[in-house]
Amino acid sequence: VQLQASGGGSVQAGGSLRIACSASGITFSMYTMGWFRQAPGKEREFVTAISWSGGSTYYADSVKGRFTISRDNARNTVYVQMNSLKPEDTAVYFCAAKYGRREQLPSSYDLWGQGTLVTVSS
Repeated sequence: VQLQASGGGSVQAGGSLRIACSASGITFSMYTMGWFRQAPGKEREFVTAISWSGGSTYYADSVKGRFTISRDNARNTVYVQMNSLKPEDTAVYFCAAKYGRREQLPSSYDLWGQGTLVTVSS
């Protein structure tokens, strides 16, 4: 079982990045997928999540209107398109999976992947 995040990098403020998380060893369509981030010296925080069907999405207020989460169940991959990036978006981004075909936002996750670093310079 593996969640592999990719797509991080360095970008200037106002720029865009797309990060992805590819899953293996699970029936991807059975899972709600979420993204969290952890900035240096700060606690990990929720960023966004998408239900198994893609029909429900959730965003932290800090990224609403700038980030868009999507998933491709045929490719076992979830994406986050990040636009209008700000220096405060700098963090390691982690993907996570919660088993179950529910539309509600999970309170906890079963699986975690390694992170991908996003650095936004001013």
